[in-house]
Amino acid sequence: MIRPSATTAARPIRVRFDAGALRHNHAVARRHAEAARLWCVVKADGYGHGLARVVEALAEVADGFALVELESAIALRKAGIRQPLLLLEGFYDPKELPLFAEFGLTPVLHRLDQVEALRAAALPVRLPVYLKLNTGMNRLGLAAAELDPALALLADRADVTLMTHFADADGRHGIAEQRARFLAMRGERSLPVSLANSAALLRYPEARGDWARPGIMLYGGSPFSEISAAALGLLPVMTLESALIAVRDISAGDHIGYGCTFTADRPMRVGVVACGYADGYPRHAPSGTPVLVAGRRTRTLGRVSMDKLCVDLTDLPKVSLGATVTLWGEGLPADEVAAAAGTISYELFCAVTARVPWVDA
Repeated sequence: MIRPSATTAARPIRVRFDAGALRHNHAVARRHAEAARLWCVVKADGYGHGLARVVEALAEVADGFALVELESAIALRKAGIRQPLLLLEGFYDPKELPLFAEFGLTPVLHRLDQVEALRAAALPVRLPVYLKLNTGMNRLGLAAAELDPALALLADRADVTLMTHFADADGRHGIAEQRARFLAMRGERSLPVSLANSAALLRYPEARGDWARPGIMLYGGSPFSEISAAALGLLPVMTLESALIAVRDISAGDHIGYGCTFTADRPMRVGVVACGYADGYPRHAPSGTPVLVAGRRTRTLGRVSMDKLCVDLTDLPKVSLGATVTLWGEGLPADEVAAAAGTISYELFCAVTARVPWVDA
C-alpha cells in the first residue's frame, strides 16, 4: 500500500515541521546548561516529530541523543550518527548486550542484575555506563545499598556516570529532597553525573551536572503548567493544521455532532474541519478547546469525530470554505490545547498518526 505524501494527499490536514525552531530551542537549552553537555532526548520517535528529521536537524549541534528503543539507536548508527547514544532503559535481555558493544551504545543500568549481566557478558570493549539511582521517583533505579556492589562489579569493565530522574522538578516539591539523596549516595566519589530534565534545567542551576537531558523543551513545549513556552523563549516545532471543508448556519436549539453534546443557545455559524481523532487530535477535547481559523482565535464545538471536528465561526463572518485551521503550533501553543483537553503537550505530539503528511515549515 502506498502511504499518502505531502504532494499526493488531497485531504488538507498536514503537520509543518520547523527545523529552525528545534535548533533555536536547543540553543535555549544550551544557554541554561552552560558548561554541561546535553543529551537530546529523542525517544518515542522524537516525541512524535519523527526521529530521522529531529536527529538530522540537531546533528551538527547535539552532544548526544537519548532514547529507549534499541532498534532506533542501531538505525541512527547505520545512518552515520556518531554522537553518543544513551539507552534510557538500558537493555531488556542480556542477549542484546553484544549489540551495545557493536554499535557503541551507552546503557542506563537500573537493576543490580543488569550490572551482573553486563559483567558476565565479558564484552570485547569497555562500555560507558550510566547507573540510575532511585532517589524518590520509585520507578527505576538502584537503592543506596546496591550502589557499592554495582560499582565494584563495574570497576574494570565500564566508565560510570551516575544519574537520577526528578519526579517533581516542575512542581511544588522541586528537586531539593531528591538531589540531597543523590548527593548522599554519590558521597565523595568523583564520578560524573546527569540530573536535569527540561524542568530542572530551566529552573534549578544546581542540577546542571555534567550532562543534562532536555526533552519537551526541545520541541517547544513548556514543562511548567504556569509558565508558557513563549515566556521561556521556546518556539513550536510542530504545527498541526487543516482547513474548513464545510460551513453551515444552525439555529438556537440545534445540536452538533455525535451524542448531541453541544446545543446552540442562539443562531450560530459553524465550520467543519478535516481533522479528528484518527489524525491524533484528542477525542476527549471538550467544546471550548481553543483553535485558530484564518489566524483568528475561536473554539471547538461538540464531540471530536474520527475524521472531523467542528468550530465556532459565529464571530468570524468573513471566514469561508478552505480557510486554514491551526489545531496547535504556531500562534496556538500545544500546551494550551492540551490543558483544555486535560492532558499534556507530550501526548498531543506523540499521538499524531501516520496518515497525516509532514512538510517542512
